[in-house]
Amino acid sequence: MITGQPPINILVLSLAAAYLLGSIPTGLLLGKAYGIDVRTTGSGNIGATNLYRTVGRKVGILTLIGDCLKGLIPVLVLRYVFPSTDLAVWAGLAAFCGHVFSVFLKFRGGKGVATALGVFLALAPLAVGIALAVFLLLMVVWRYVSLGSISAAAVMPPAVWLLGGSRSLIIATALIASIVIIRHHENIARLVAGTENRFKA
Repeated sequence: MITGQPPINILVLSLAAAYLLGSIPTGLLLGKAYGIDVRTTGSGNIGATNLYRTVGRKVGILTLIGDCLKGLIPVLVLRYVFPSTDLAVWAGLAAFCGHVFSVFLKFRGGKGVATALGVFLALAPLAVGIALAVFLLLMVVWRYVSLGSISAAAVMPPAVWLLGGSRSLIIATALIASIVIIRHHENIARLVAGTENRFKA
C-alpha cells in the first residue's frame, strides 16, 4: 500500500497493463478451444451472449466470468496499492477500452458489458445493484439481453452520482456507459424494427 500520487512511469505502466489485460479476447479464445471462431458465428460478437448461443451455456458463463475479471482485477489491485488516488478508476476505464478496442484484434472487440460489470463491482457496487435490478426486470418482462444491457448502462452514471461518487468516477462511468450504448447501435436498430433475438434459457 503506497500513499501519495504514483510516479508517472508507474502510472503509465499500470494503465498499459490494465489495457492489455482487458484486451485478452476471452470469448474468442474459449470459442477456438471448441473449434469455433465466434466472430463468424451467430451475431459475430465475442461476448458471453453470443458464446452462450453458439457454443453452449458453460462456455457462455465462463466468458462472462473471464470478461468480468478483466475489469475487476486491475481495479482491485490498484485500489489496494494506491488507495488515496484515482488510478484504479482510470485503470478500470483502460481495461474496459482494452476489451472494446483490443490490440490483439486490430482494435476491435466486444461490447464491454461484462468487463464494465467487473470494473463497477470494484468501484461502485451499490450502483451496480441498481443497474442489475433494471437489467433483470427488463429481462424478465421482455427477454432482450441488449435492452437490459443498454438500460443498465444508462442507469449507471446517475446512480453513481446520486450515491456520491467522485468526479473521476462519474466521468469514467459516463464514458463507459456511452461506449456500451454506442456499441449496441445494431441491437438498437433491431429493437426498433422488432427483429432483435430474445434470450432463451
